[in-house]
Amino acid sequence: MNYNLMYIAALLATFGITVLISRKLIPILKSRKMGQTILEIGPRWHKNKEGTPTMGGLAFIAAAAITGIAASVYLAVIDGIRSTLPFMFTLAFGIVCGLIGCVDDTAKLRRKQNEGLTAPQKFLLQLIAAALYLLGMTLVCGIDTTIYIPFFGAEIDFGFFYYVIALLLLTGVDNAVNLTDGLDGLCSSVTLVVGLFFTAAGYMNGLAEPDGDVILLGAVLIGACAGFLVYNFYPARVFMGDTGSLFLGGLVVGGSFMIDNPLLVVVFGIVYIIETASVILQVGYFKLTHGKRLFKMAPIHHHFEKCGWSEIKIGIAASALTAVMAVVSILFGLK
Repeated sequence: MNYNLMYIAALLATFGITVLISRKLIPILKSRKMGQTILEIGPRWHKNKEGTPTMGGLAFIAAAAITGIAASVYLAVIDGIRSTLPFMFTLAFGIVCGLIGCVDDTAKLRRKQNEGLTAPQKFLLQLIAAALYLLGMTLVCGIDTTIYIPFFGAEIDFGFFYYVIALLLLTGVDNAVNLTDGLDGLCSSVTLVVGLFFTAAGYMNGLAEPDGDVILLGAVLIGACAGFLVYNFYPARVFMGDTGSLFLGGLVVGGSFMIDNPLLVVVFGIVYIIETASVILQVGYFKLTHGKRLFKMAPIHHHFEKCGWSEIKIGIAASALTAVMAVVSILFGLK
């Protein structure tokens, strides 16, 4: 069997289904007045985005689920079910994260404001999802408490603290991807590049037999993000909402566990990390200086906006940085 043809088919199917569902979903979201509410503290020119349909991430979640499950069933028949379990656990984790985002988005729309679940409520739900994911990956897929240190070629057994680190990574990166979704096409384009990274990693990891489940994850991410960009590229006709960004975050961080290199997400996912760091630094600096700001606005993509950068320019720069760090990860960071 030519597995490469199956991966290409999965990518194209995810892309096509995302486009088709988005085309049908956008009018439905509009008719139900499920439009984005823009914060008053945000850039004033974002006010013209008010009312743009949100929760568009439902389209690529459905597409990824349809394609991913179909491909996994096929691979399970050919190679046995154990070969597809890491991907299925990761897809399930992403879907659960997406459901948490859907609850959050629904609460925002019901209250007609840009605040849904409280931070503790969202974090608790994410923590439960992450713990269940870790449990499945440990008991069924055989991951252990050893963490590979990329670029140093070392492995350290953290014992119990492995689970603390893993939970922080799973929830932290998921929220980091969520923070990156603040401009038209930004999160979609950056995550598309991350999908390319996983595809390459699946072929090159250890220069051994390709990791089919990792390649499938990459194909699904590329297809989902490319299909959504058809409607989400500037000027966006739909936003993914927390529904979509938390789903993508789940797949991104889950993928780092699939390649047994969870810390590498800090490198190939550098844009997500920078976005989160900018918020932490902004809040900390504001408190320490009693009202002064380190950036013109956080997350940092809004800082660049206020410096005069266009949304397209920011998206290209972020995607280019992701591509560079993905290449660095491929060449020097893989296990």
